[in-house]
Amino acid sequence: MQSGKMRKQGLSGKRHAGHGGGHGAGHASGRVTTERDVRVGVFRQPAMQTPVLVLNASYEPINICGARRALVLVLKGVARTEEEQGAVLHAARMRVAMPSVIRLLEYRRIPHQTRALSRKNILLRDRNSCQYCSVILTAGELTLDHVIPRSRGGLSTWENLVACCHNCNRRKGNQMLHELTDMKLQREPRPFSLHTSRHIMRMIGSADAAWRKYLYFEAEPAA
Repeated sequence: MQSGKMRKQGLSGKRHAGHGGGHGAGHASGRVTTERDVRVGVFRQPAMQTPVLVLNASYEPINICGARRALVLVLKGVARTEEEQGAVLHAARMRVAMPSVIRLLEYRRIPHQTRALSRKNILLRDRNSCQYCSVILTAGELTLDHVIPRSRGGLSTWENLVACCHNCNRRKGNQMLHELTDMKLQREPRPFSLHTSRHIMRMIGSADAAWRKYLYFEAEPAA
């Protein structure tokens, strides 16, 4: 059942054609990925995929979803908009402000366990960055790579799937990392835990005042 779901989400491990030059071998060598880079990569999405912070009814931040999903929750009466992006969606019979932060109207118990394995969650875990060359890209510009190729027994698991740019995906092909001298993982892939989720929410929202007030509850330490 898991594998069928994974195929639908595009985790089949097929190699994709690249977008052309610009993300070639070594282009990011020695480059330090900053939190600003990550925010630019995550927010540089089509309008309906822009990230929205989701709060529980208690105002506790619990998730990040796309603007389309957030609008559906608001229009269904499941959530209300707490903060707006500033843009307005014009429909045939209504004008709806695009949300930046939404709050569920009924409290939901969130189990402290890893998230479902999906393309979206892998890209979030990996901060929208290629795990081989560190380039920051939008979700549409990234693919997923099986660290141990499927053709060599690799499985679709948290520990074996990483975000990858198309150039690195082509260069690696069906080879193992120990067979390559110029490619290595930037970090060990692990399951998406509650700790990971909170860290990412804080990192993405650190430059957005609309998010910060829901993400930073602790008093600032004295200098």
